[in-house]
Amino acid sequence: MTAIDLVSPFRLDDRVAIVTGASSGLGDRFARVLHAAGATVVVAARRTERLEALAAELGDRVVPVTCDVAVDADCERLVETALAVRGRLDVLVNNAGIGTPMPAEREPIDHFRNVVEVNLNALFLLSQLAARPMLEQGKGSIVNISSMLGLVGSAPIKQASYCASKGAVVNLTRELGAQWGRKGVRVNAIAPGWFLSEMTQDMFGDGSSMDFLARNCPMGRAGEAHELDGALLYLAGDASSYVTGQTIVVDGGWTAR
Repeated sequence: MTAIDLVSPFRLDDRVAIVTGASSGLGDRFARVLHAAGATVVVAARRTERLEALAAELGDRVVPVTCDVAVDADCERLVETALAVRGRLDVLVNNAGIGTPMPAEREPIDHFRNVVEVNLNALFLLSQLAARPMLEQGKGSIVNISSMLGLVGSAPIKQASYCASKGAVVNLTRELGAQWGRKGVRVNAIAPGWFLSEMTQDMFGDGSSMDFLARNCPMGRAGEAHELDGALLYLAGDASSYVTGQTIVVDGGWTAR
């Protein structure tokens, strides 16, 4: 009887991946996970020193690129740099994102537009730029980092622009997955629940906020960074070869209530 190989579908040896927002939090973790799975990882963010520190720590197969995803030329240069590594691009993790809670009636329209620019418009541009070489090679995986707040409202935490942009990412993921599926390029998303990051650190440092989270989450706690590893590797690699246009929710049951 032939042994079943349960490991290889999750390996990324000889593949090139981009991770945006890789200078901290979940992006830093995503870069480490893809690197551990064998990929060469092009890490992108605005804070150069953090990217260089990550590259120095992990050693080979990490390429730091200073990049503001809201700047079109930076996105173009990022994809060009990734392609220069091995002449191909296999995985894009669209992780960069922003959001600041505030009441909708007082949110400046320029703030709303900026959140949409980073969380949605830049994600589309990078997906488009990455998809072109992926379509030529007939294979690739794009993993968009949405949020459970792209599926439900966030109130009593008030962040209309964040919810709107992340909800758009969920449906953009469906559309791109449907458009490119026949050509070998899969597009999926992860929708994390409450995880510690720079964006949520104030909440995690507040006792009443954490009590609110514990009361309302069916699993009674926030997520830990490693609990996204499986979803990321599944979507990035061949284990999900028949999956596209989907969003995997990793939220401790928050959206199941």
